[in-house]
Amino acid sequence: MTDLKDLFMASLLCGALGDALGYPVEFMTWDEIKYRFGKQGIEDLKVDKAIGKALISDDTQMSLFTADGMIWAYLRCSERGIGSYSVSGIYQSYLRWYYTQTGRMPTDEDKVWLEKQPHEKKNSILDFKELFSERAPGNSCLTALGSGKMGTMDEPVNNSKGCGGVMRVAPVGLFLHGQPEYAFRVAAEAAAMTHGHPTGYLAAGTFAAIVAELVNGKDIIESTRAAIDILKIYRGHEETVDAVEKALRLAESSENSRESIKKLGEGWIAEEALAIALYCALKGSDVKKALIMAVNHDGDSDSTGAICGNILGAAYGMKSIPEKWIENVQLKDLIMNMGCRLFDLSK
Repeated sequence: MTDLKDLFMASLLCGALGDALGYPVEFMTWDEIKYRFGKQGIEDLKVDKAIGKALISDDTQMSLFTADGMIWAYLRCSERGIGSYSVSGIYQSYLRWYYTQTGRMPTDEDKVWLEKQPHEKKNSILDFKELFSERAPGNSCLTALGSGKMGTMDEPVNNSKGCGGVMRVAPVGLFLHGQPEYAFRVAAEAAAMTHGHPTGYLAAGTFAAIVAELVNGKDIIESTRAAIDILKIYRGHEETVDAVEKALRLAESSENSRESIKKLGEGWIAEEALAIALYCALKGSDVKKALIMAVNHDGDSDSTGAICGNILGAAYGMKSIPEKWIENVQLKDLIMNMGCRLFDLSK
C-alpha cells in the first residue's frame, strides 16, 4: 500500500511537472507546437538557461498559495475554535499571491497579511522570490482579487468560468481527503473567490473530490464517479457533469486521442480543462506519456498538464514520476515540503 505522504507529495509535484511541461506551449496551436518541437510536439521539460530548471507557471504558484492558505486556516481555526478555510487563510493567501504579481495589495488593511504569520515558523512563502515571477497570471484571478471583494458562490464577483479556479485546488482535496464532500465544498468556495460562474467553481469542487478519493484508494474512474455524485447535488452542475462524463466515454473508446481532445475543447474554461486532464490521465499508458498528451493540443496546455499531473500523482505516487523530471523542475523542494506539511497536519 502506498504511503499517504507519498501521494500528497506526488500529487503536488506531478502537477508542477505537467504545468512546467505545458508552460512553454501554453499559447501555441498544435500546428505551432509541431513546428517548434517536431511532429510529436513537446516531449520533455524545457530547462530555462538562466536558472537551470524548467519554469512553473501561475498554476503551480497558486496551488502553493492554496496549500499555504489551507495550513494557515487550519491552524488559525484550531486555535480560535471558529472560522473557515476560505475566510481564515485561503483568501488571505490569494491576496499574497496577488501582491507577488502586482506589487500591491487591494486595500491598505490587507497589507497586514504580508507580515509573517503564526503558521510560518521558519520560512514564509513570501521568502521564495521565484514566486514573484510573472508567469501569465489569469486576468479573472487578478481583477477579482484586485477588487478588494471576496467572491462567493452566493455573491459572485464576476461571471467567469475560466480554468483558473480549477487548476489551483488539488491541495484542498489532499488535505480534506477524509471528507470528500467537504473537500468539494471548500474547493468550490476557493474557486468562487475569483470565478463566479457555477461551472467555474463546481468544476473545481469536482476536481478536489476526485483527488480526495484517489488518496482514499479509489482508482481514477471510481474517484470520478464518486465526485460526480457529489457534483449533482449542486445547482448549475449540468455543464461540468456533461464534460466529465464525455471524457470518461472518450477514454473508453478507440478513437484517436488527438480527435478526442478536440471534442473536449481547449481547456481555457473550467469544465474543459478538467475533462481534458481526466481523459489524458486515463488514456496515457504511463505518467510521462499522459502528461505529454495533456499538453500537446490547441489550448491551455499548462493548466491541463497541471490538473492531469495532480490526478496522476494522487493515483500512482512518487514511483511513477520520471526522476529526471523531478530534478529539473523549479521549486521542487518547496513543493515537496508543502506536500509533507499538508500531510502532517491532515492526520
